[in-house]
Amino acid sequence: MREPQMCNVVCRVTPNAKYAKEFKEKIDDEYRVNMILDNLPLVEPYKRGDMDSVVYQHGFSIGLTGQYAGKKEQKYFINNHLTFTVKFHKDEQTDAARIVGFEVKPFSVRHEYEGKWDDKTRLTTCDPHAKRTVTSSDSPQEVEDKKEIIFTYDVEFKESEIKWASRWDTYLYMADDQIHWFSIVNSLMIVLFLSGMVAMIMLRTLYRDISKYNQLETQEEAQEETGWKLVHGDVFRPPANSDLLCVYVGNGVQFFGMIVVTMIFASLGFLSPSNRGGLMTAMLLLWVFMGLFAGYASACLYKMFKGTEWKKITLKTAFMFPGIIFAIFFVLNGLIWGEKSSGAVPFGTMFALVFLWFCISVPLVFVGSYVAFKKPAIEDPVKTNKIPRQIPEQAWYMNPIFSILIGGILPFGAVFIELFFILTSIWLQQFYYIFGFLSIVFIILIVTCAEISIVLCYFQLCSEDYLWWWRSYLTAGSSALYLFLYTAFYFFTKLNITKPVSGILYFGYMLIASYAFFVVTGTIGFLACFWFTRLIYSSVKID
Repeated sequence: MREPQMCNVVCRVTPNAKYAKEFKEKIDDEYRVNMILDNLPLVEPYKRGDMDSVVYQHGFSIGLTGQYAGKKEQKYFINNHLTFTVKFHKDEQTDAARIVGFEVKPFSVRHEYEGKWDDKTRLTTCDPHAKRTVTSSDSPQEVEDKKEIIFTYDVEFKESEIKWASRWDTYLYMADDQIHWFSIVNSLMIVLFLSGMVAMIMLRTLYRDISKYNQLETQEEAQEETGWKLVHGDVFRPPANSDLLCVYVGNGVQFFGMIVVTMIFASLGFLSPSNRGGLMTAMLLLWVFMGLFAGYASACLYKMFKGTEWKKITLKTAFMFPGIIFAIFFVLNGLIWGEKSSGAVPFGTMFALVFLWFCISVPLVFVGSYVAFKKPAIEDPVKTNKIPRQIPEQAWYMNPIFSILIGGILPFGAVFIELFFILTSIWLQQFYYIFGFLSIVFIILIVTCAEISIVLCYFQLCSEDYLWWWRSYLTAGSSALYLFLYTAFYFFTKLNITKPVSGILYFGYMLIASYAFFVVTGTIGFLACFWFTRLIYSSVKID
């Protein structure tokens, strides 16, 4: 600590053909080397062309490709000299110091020495006695069969004003917060527009409709009802595949609960990135414990649909959604195993995940279901007729597929700029730690999903189509389709992934994310419509 090092030789390697070929592949695939010092990840600072600010990238690249002047042949060079800068903050009372920064500048240098190589050999290209240090990669080290490579490093200690408590701030500093504000303002415009529409429907149309309906009862015109009141005898008729709807709503509630609690903890700073893997662990544990709410929500809805086989619905809730995600994850992990990558989830961890799911989540889903089934069922505000009425022919724009696809555009529009940053941080080695922004965007997403579902549900009921259950779920949930299409667009425009396994991994993980997004947004839309239909039908007098 605080003793600078110059030109320390780590080792001397003479690669064989296989070794050199592997190195070239890694350089082609832009692999990066990551290191940790005192729990701080190594970063390589670089200036962005369009800004004065310094941006940090995780680790340093293994090497680079290039050509010698006047030659066409592509050569591979390895970064074999590292200049570390360790920043420290000195305690004013004592002479002790703490590490507050860990940066690196990698160089590729063809080291030279005189005579035969032994432990006492001094390099001529980098010599602490002659104060000759490496400052550029002008004569780089090629990676070729039988060409020796000497690995060296310098360590420089710099005193820094940064206090130990705030040493992560430089890593998490966002140079683009203007863009985030812009995205939030853009999303708020969408929300204001939608809120205006909802308010208009609620106040003007509904208020007028309800007072008109309630006056009509006194006159003979009561026989000639129009609009949404006509379908009061069918609006709470259980939908087709009602079991599946209950399962999806239960899983959505579980996921929604997990996201909300994670966001709260992250925004308050409990899930700091200095605790590596803390965010993932917190999300998994919360998801497991939210099984209680999943069981409760699906059983409540199932009981309202006059269902009797509560154990069957509970099992479906406990296994369907996690089962699909686990299956995709298992296949992806198998592919990583096949590549012999260290990024694969080890078997022990897999077993721990299955244990959490079967031994904690599943029993909690059952507990939630049991509690819900012991409570009285939710009463419908109006009676359902014995015979379903016929649905009149609908206008082209009320076609289910069309209205569902239209409904997904606005929720996606509200989040897609933030989505860009999240994708960049996941796939391009940057830090993402702006949970404050993310929370605002998430609230906007909730409001947008709820409002677009209510607006489209109202139009649907007005045209005497009472099949709103599934449509309300799919209207908001269809934003996940746009999410997946956007990730595909991002893949082809921003990432240059060429290996098939890497491509499959990208799309596999994004499919999991889109599926989870579908379940969450769909549930928000469904619950909003559920509340809305109960509200409007309970405020009308019906004989």
